[in-house]
Amino acid sequence: MKLYAISDLHIGHATNRQALEELPYYPDDWLILAGDVGETLDHLRYALSLLTRRFAQVIWVPGNHDLWTIPSQKTSSDNLRGDAKYAALVSICRSYGVLTPEDPYVQWPGAGTPYLLAPLFLLYDYSFRPAEIPEEKALEWALEADILCSDEYLLHPDPYPSRAAWCAARCAYTERRLQLVEPTTPLILINHFPLYEPLVRLKRIPRFSLWCGTRRTHDWHKRFPTAMVIYGHLHIPRTDVVDGVHFEEVSLGYPQQWNREKGIQGYLRQLLPSLTESSPR
Repeated sequence: MKLYAISDLHIGHATNRQALEELPYYPDDWLILAGDVGETLDHLRYALSLLTRRFAQVIWVPGNHDLWTIPSQKTSSDNLRGDAKYAALVSICRSYGVLTPEDPYVQWPGAGTPYLLAPLFLLYDYSFRPAEIPEEKALEWALEADILCSDEYLLHPDPYPSRAAWCAARCAYTERRLQLVEPTTPLILINHFPLYEPLVRLKRIPRFSLWCGTRRTHDWHKRFPTAMVIYGHLHIPRTDVVDGVHFEEVSLGYPQQWNREKGIQGYLRQLLPSLTESSPR
């Protein structure tokens, strides 16, 4: 019995969707889906219809693309915005028996350490920026480098006044839940966005960091009994070890960013063996 993770499947792209259809079966194993499955409710339904047949259990957290409201969509369900869109995604997951950030954290039932798997939904608040840039100048700073995330047009925070306010509410909610975890219980935290700012290494588009997380979580891997953090969003798969905690970026990415000869199965990250490794790769 193994625990795998992947994110950023982006099945709105035909190449990625076809590769997902060709994924082998892992009937005894669990899969973590760390966000950005696609952009619509139908994308999520389609992915889960395949993945829940191929894995014994699936755990999902939303990415920014999953939360988009795309104007060209004609159905009323795909016009849902903000928290209503998130609630619809959670409802789809539950119809397939998939665990979400709104469900109780679950203990890994495989051999070895009984890790507690904690899916999170935390968003970002533009705090991943240089100290000399005030919050009200953050977007202007990014635009100076011709950087502007599509979230500014497609990810609506309703009923919150801003994405930053939604992020603050999600962080407060999640922090209360994590504080209830016994300090001797090792956690695997799962979020789409990085929890730790120094891991956001975007050499070509550094100012995209604004849309990559929140400093509210910068010490969560130390405050809570964390063994591993799973995330995606950056499209830069890698492993880092920070303060003895493994941080696993597990994204697939857009078609031009991954090797099709490997197939999606080549990007499934088997997680628990990496906890025995002492150095990043």
